[in-house]
Amino acid sequence: MAQTSIILRVELDHEKVTFGDVAAAISKSGGDITSIDVIRPGKDSSIRDITVDVAESVESQVVEALKQHEGIKLINVSDRTFLVHLGGKVSVQPNLPIKNRDDLSRVYTPGVARVCTAIHENPKKAYSLTIKRNTVAVISDGTAVLGLGDIGPHAAAPVMEGKAMLFKQLAGVDAFPICLDTKDTEEIIRTIKAISPIFGGINLEDISSPRCFEIESRLNEELDIPVFHDDQHGTAVVVIAGLLNALKVVGKRIENVRVVVNGIGAAGVSICKMLLAAGVTKLVPVDREGAIVRGGTYEYPMWQWLAEQPQVEAESGTLKEVIRGADVFIGVSRGGLLNGQDVQAMAPDSIVFAMANPTPEIAPEEALPHVRVFATGRSDYPNQINNVLVFPGIFRGALDCRARNINEPMKLAAARAIASVVTDAELNEQYIIPSIFNEHVVKKVRHAIIEAAILTGTARRIPPDFR
Repeated sequence: MAQTSIILRVELDHEKVTFGDVAAAISKSGGDITSIDVIRPGKDSSIRDITVDVAESVESQVVEALKQHEGIKLINVSDRTFLVHLGGKVSVQPNLPIKNRDDLSRVYTPGVARVCTAIHENPKKAYSLTIKRNTVAVISDGTAVLGLGDIGPHAAAPVMEGKAMLFKQLAGVDAFPICLDTKDTEEIIRTIKAISPIFGGINLEDISSPRCFEIESRLNEELDIPVFHDDQHGTAVVVIAGLLNALKVVGKRIENVRVVVNGIGAAGVSICKMLLAAGVTKLVPVDREGAIVRGGTYEYPMWQWLAEQPQVEAESGTLKEVIRGADVFIGVSRGGLLNGQDVQAMAPDSIVFAMANPTPEIAPEEALPHVRVFATGRSDYPNQINNVLVFPGIFRGALDCRARNINEPMKLAAARAIASVVTDAELNEQYIIPSIFNEHVVKKVRHAIIEAAILTGTARRIPPDFR
């Protein structure tokens, strides 16, 4: 159940009501008081701010209970989530102050002309003389936002801002949110190419499938900076990281397990590709029509590619049919597709990653009695499969070695790096993936990305700590 936090500013008439009455009204309505601040004390009346954690579905009930209570005047209701978004969540700050004319002449005219000339004569100097070396564009058209779908570029902005915050806080990368008011594939490609000179990397976000495949593919071909569609590859990297550790827990080898992947969109295709790269030999991709089978013919190019892979099974069937006997289920589709009987029919010591948000493909309470390792995309259950573990470290490494792209060996190296953060002593059914706040994650992913970039020849610079 989705939770939120609200701040209730109330004025209490002490002749008619006590604070205990207020607390009781909030509790009976389903709220949980987490803090109280006295704004104006007084003998006859007082004003207080009461912070309440509450399920979104009963928020209105809490508010109404206070309104109806004699002696309580509800002055204002503030949602803490909305409060942190007021004015936006990111801003641009200069690296040095401009205090006088001399400062002005150095950072702007006339001094800046010498720097412009130097870059014109040698464009590579943009990496040392501009923000390019540490700046990523977070770009969306708002067509596939979280679990909200096509909500448009304006409504997508809070997500892109939040991602920019994570880039900065977790990896020191300056990221800027850019929301494009177009769904035209060619226009998106042209626009990103046109703004690319100032950026060291492009993070594509929340662009619907199948357009996202062509946009990323074309940009990787036509730009000389890394382009990374996080919904595809970030999700795939963290899934592989979690799976590597889950297989350790259950004592199975990746080349021996049978893996069912449900939801062959942007994330599902990338997960399948990485599973094959990691060594999976028995793969069953499943979408709404059922299993994608080896030798089949499909309209979508990515489905056709999967059908041509020798590791993909040739037997057709629905999800409920093909999951029987599977060692691993990975869901990136929609909630409520499976029940306890379905996962009980899987192989012994099964692994289930039910990552549909906000409702997993199967409820944890229903799955846990029958599976050995269970993970979701949610933060309120153990083993959250979250791509926040991926993109900060990947871009930190790619920027530091000035990689031309982010290739498959780099992604696999990132997955193994994330998995390695969980030590053998810590590893168990409830802990297969590290926290996004674990300080070792970005460092290890960065190191793995740089090393893989150097080995595959995509790095254009070797950082000092690698020499």
